[in-house]
Amino acid sequence: MADFIAAQKPTTRALLVGVQTPDMKPGEGAELLTELIELVENLGIAITRSTLVSLRDRQQPKFLIGSGKAAELIALAKADGADVIVLDEELSPAQQRNWEEESGLAVIDRQEVILEIFADRAQTREAVLQVALARMEYSLPRLTRAWSHLSRQRGKGAMGGEGETQLEQDRRLVRNRIAHLKEELAAVISQRATQRRKRQRTPVPGTAIVGYTNSGKSTLLNKLTGASVLAADKLFATLDPTTRQLVLPDGRTLLLTDTVGFIRRLPHRLVEAFKATLEEVVVADFLIHLLDAANPNVDEHHATTLAVLGELGAADRPTLTVFNKIDLLDARTLARLRAQHPDALFISVHTSAGLDVLLRHCEGLATDDTEAAELHIPHDRYDLVSKLRSIGHVRKQESLDDGVRITGRFRRKFSALYTPFIFHSPAKKPPAKPRATKTGRK
Repeated sequence: MADFIAAQKPTTRALLVGVQTPDMKPGEGAELLTELIELVENLGIAITRSTLVSLRDRQQPKFLIGSGKAAELIALAKADGADVIVLDEELSPAQQRNWEEESGLAVIDRQEVILEIFADRAQTREAVLQVALARMEYSLPRLTRAWSHLSRQRGKGAMGGEGETQLEQDRRLVRNRIAHLKEELAAVISQRATQRRKRQRTPVPGTAIVGYTNSGKSTLLNKLTGASVLAADKLFATLDPTTRQLVLPDGRTLLLTDTVGFIRRLPHRLVEAFKATLEEVVVADFLIHLLDAANPNVDEHHATTLAVLGELGAADRPTLTVFNKIDLLDARTLARLRAQHPDALFISVHTSAGLDVLLRHCEGLATDDTEAAELHIPHDRYDLVSKLRSIGHVRKQESLDDGVRITGRFRRKFSALYTPFIFHSPAKKPPAKPRATKTGRK
């Protein structure tokens, strides 16, 4: 299906099918279908029509939905000139084959749409490998969809043992490719872990911005740090974590990380594949859970993010719940959200409203083992300057006639190193110790 979309994307036309199952709350199927429309549009695929199907039972084994309804949808797709049918429920490999054999069209599910969007957005080596691995694992049980020569036999020799079918050989090739991708990914993950350990050796607290896709995470990072991370009004604009330094009002430095956005029904294999990327969430001192307050489905987005955080093992992280885009809200909606979430913060990255309050809360959560100090280092102890930089954060360094004046925050566990050089202004100079009286010997 990936090759089909890549080759046909400019002219692909799709019929979208949403599903309302008995275990969904009323209207949830329609909400998810609206989200699927946006997902498909992000792939540049034209939508001929979208329709919602209600299931009496959880699912039918052959097509997920009833055979009669499936035939009706296939007829609609052909009448519209669609060449792909997209279902908003996960299809088993067998159900996918049944649909395609019955219709003669490509049939995909929400999971495959999300995989394709991730493939479009991947930029760095790690993201490309993560997406490739997820797609390979998704494709392995579905190989019969992609080949027309699967029943042919291979003979002896390099192309396979006697009696080996083409399907068996293709599966072996895909498994080998999966193993190779995992090896490459392990090397990249090891490199990222090394970089993370280097950061953690410095006494700088860190936070990660998490939340539903398109909630404004990258825009917030840019606003607070002056960075220029891509911030676009589209789903999954950011796949790779981006970390920048933020200087808090009290002078401390905070490492701020932007992460991939979450979404309802995020394929489990993508959660697994991106766990290395999302480890930034697990190791953060606290999280900033950013929500699009203007989105009518903000409550579902809130629940989805909490569920994914739980799956990542980060549910116990201290978290600041922050509602963004309040400049787009009417007073009644804003009052309702404040009543529902009394401990949350309400901001607008666009107008900067509430950002000062957010920074103050970050100061309170950015706990570390450092203390502020102003030091006077004499010239003959200039070797201490580099050590001070390794055990803390130097905000200001000034050369004087009799030494170097340094202002910053330093780790308390190394206080014996810098305490003798703490600068005391004349007004705060401690009283001189009385001199000891010399006694003569008898």
